[in-house]
Amino acid sequence: MSRSIKKSKNNKFEKSVLLQWVGFFLVRLATYAVLFILIYFLYDIASKGYKSISWEFLTEAPRKGMTQGGILPAIVGTFLVTMITAIVAVPLGMAAAIYLNEYAGAGRLTRLIRLSIRNLAGVPSIVYGLFGVILFVNILKFGTSVLSAGLTLGLLTLPWTITASEEALKSVPDAYREGALALGATKWQMIRTNVLPYSIPGMLTGAVLGLARAAGETAPIMFTGAAFYLPYLPRSLKDQFMALPYHLYIMATQHHAIDKARAIAYGTALVLIVFIVIFNLGAIIIRARLRNKWRN
Repeated sequence: MSRSIKKSKNNKFEKSVLLQWVGFFLVRLATYAVLFILIYFLYDIASKGYKSISWEFLTEAPRKGMTQGGILPAIVGTFLVTMITAIVAVPLGMAAAIYLNEYAGAGRLTRLIRLSIRNLAGVPSIVYGLFGVILFVNILKFGTSVLSAGLTLGLLTLPWTITASEEALKSVPDAYREGALALGATKWQMIRTNVLPYSIPGMLTGAVLGLARAAGETAPIMFTGAAFYLPYLPRSLKDQFMALPYHLYIMATQHHAIDKARAIAYGTALVLIVFIVIFNLGAIIIRARLRNKWRN
């Protein structure tokens, strides 16, 4: 009897080990598949796009039907819109997350607000574009401009920032809060000294991911300010602008001479990827410095 029980336990153990090995193998296989696709995708863009990269390409406006020249107006336009998006979405998103997680009670209204924020994060970007046209272009009279596009992308990024920031705040153990309050600290002192130093890396990571998504969006800016072709830089926030994602869309799908513009399209895609990578690296550096400063 004891032998049969022991044999049954051994069989169960061997089965669990086999299932674990299969599970890890499938997870590892999926990881390698994603990495392979990503590397192939980046290699294809880099190998075809680097030929177009030159000083002229980066510092001049397009000419001759956008089959020659550069993409400087699109680079500047993308940078301006992304900065406006960051100014709108990051402070408001982090402040809203702090309020929801640290100050708001666990009532029905708070749950409804959280549910609404998560639903807004899944709304298609084209809906935000139409909303931006109604609110910023028509009602507030900002016109089709850098400002309207940046504010629209700020609204698009805001739910992502709030959700990611709140999850980062939830990851801080409650013991940190209770210890600070027990020593007589006010609630804001507790948040500033015991919560934010440990949650700010995650909050910034979520904000950067949202901004990276916004920098590559086409539909919202197409309705609120992006132009098909402008040979000059925007002189104010009320001007129309060119943007890398919209420029890439035009060059790849709508251009009257796609074969002639294909090399420029690959170069534009490579510049857009590098722009997002540089943006992420800058955010990582800022995040690391803030973390070291606040923890010390």
